[in-house]
Amino acid sequence: MKEGIHPGYKKVVFQDTSTGFQFLTGSTKGSNETIEWEDGNTYPLLKVEISADSHPFYTGKQKLTDVGGRVDKFKKKYNMK
Repeated sequence: MKEGIHPGYKKVVFQDTSTGFQFLTGSTKGSNETIEWEDGNTYPLLKVEISADSHPFYTGKQKLTDVGGRVDKFKKKYNMK
């Protein structure tokens, strides 16, 4: 591999914002937020809206998430009724 052209690969924690589920994995993505993991180390925290814990394909059922707030926010932003 050429030096200096590949992004840094490190361990990060992903958190599903709809269920609170967290998992530790490797990624090139970074974050300013950090979290202390079960092993006592601190890792960058990346928040995602959906993961295998909340996606209907993996769970086999639809989980209700708060989308009403998003619609209201959009309408308010663009002065829609």
